[in-house]
Amino acid sequence: MQRRQFLAAGFSSITGSLLLSQHAKAELSENLAQLTQTLGDNNRHTDSQAFWQNVKHQFPLQPELYYFNNASLGPSPNIVNKAVQEFRLQLESFPSKYMWGGWKKEKEQVREKIATLVHASPEDIALIHNATEGMNLVAASLKLSPGDEVILGNHEHPSGTIPWQHWQETKGIKLVRPELPLLPQSTREIVEIYRQAITDKTKVISIVHITNTNGMILPIKEIADMAHDRGILVAVDGAQALGMIPLNLPELGIDFYTASSHKWLFSPKGLGIFYAKRSSQHFIKPLIVASGYEDKSIRRLENYNSRNLPELLGLGVSVDFHQSLGEQKKYQRILELKHYIRKRLTSDTQFHIKTPEPDELSAGIICVEIKGQEVRALNDRIAAQSNINCRPMDVLTLNGLRFSLSIYNTEKDIDYLINALQMS
Repeated sequence: MQRRQFLAAGFSSITGSLLLSQHAKAELSENLAQLTQTLGDNNRHTDSQAFWQNVKHQFPLQPELYYFNNASLGPSPNIVNKAVQEFRLQLESFPSKYMWGGWKKEKEQVREKIATLVHASPEDIALIHNATEGMNLVAASLKLSPGDEVILGNHEHPSGTIPWQHWQETKGIKLVRPELPLLPQSTREIVEIYRQAITDKTKVISIVHITNTNGMILPIKEIADMAHDRGILVAVDGAQALGMIPLNLPELGIDFYTASSHKWLFSPKGLGIFYAKRSSQHFIKPLIVASGYEDKSIRRLENYNSRNLPELLGLGVSVDFHQSLGEQKKYQRILELKHYIRKRLTSDTQFHIKTPEPDELSAGIICVEIKGQEVRALNDRIAAQSNINCRPMDVLTLNGLRFSLSIYNTEKDIDYLINALQMS
């Protein structure tokens, strides 16, 4: 199948998923046809720089902005923004109908798309607001006693740490904080650090899948297997993984997995997912109790009474966009950019990369120290002089800039970035 045909089939599913007016559907279909024409020409065009430049044009980023901060927040592509706008207009045409029941089928379609994306059952997926909510769901639900231990590595995001710190202060649980190397030599080295942190009082390992500090990928399956051999629950913060790397949540063997979709999946903002293995779902209790509390399915975790449904339905369009480009193609493109920037950085001795090199240990995030530079001052300087947005990272032993490499970035963008760093 030619790339154009493949994209057309994928984007047609987006149009079919929208419950819109005939005029809106016609306009959106025309936009999709133009998008398909732009992105897909033939197999020869598939891997060209022109293809990825066209992908870049599907995002509404300011043309003069060099955005390397997807790990903080990703932009939604134009087609997602258009769909959300149309959903919002439809909601306002009959508010009570669509808020309470009119979009029940469409909401379930979003759940099914997420489930397909992560190779899980829809009955194991809750549609929540972000990874912060997901980590709070786990921490607030588990019945831990004073002295029970929760293992939290030193690279955990505050949203994955603070919920447990709260219970340390109020319940008297103990937090065990193993220190992970910035540049591990292998996944075995990381697994061994977690193994040594386990005691007979360990009840939970709460672990980030990809660190937001330096982009290190942790060996979740190996750690989960080790933990379950000791009867320990495993909760994963996947905020940086969903949409960046391929995921098969059942194969990871974890009990709980949560992620924000507004980073690498490019969804509307304030959306996320929560996965719970069927045999572990009984542990989790709703943070908010409202109508539908008696529901025994995982849907009881998302009974907010009212929520921003146009944005939620936009999440389904984001998944369609992701799948239509091709999950593996998107991942391979991120790796291409990673290898390109590493090659550029290693050719200049003033740059010190603080992210592991192997693909099994890193993908779309890289942290770089610049010799003789104070990181926050440098960040402010390249923002003001070169309109580059990234993230200063001065936690742990890092004193570097964190760059996120997504599919709207190009080699030319990276060249511009390196030149700006060299001139600063």
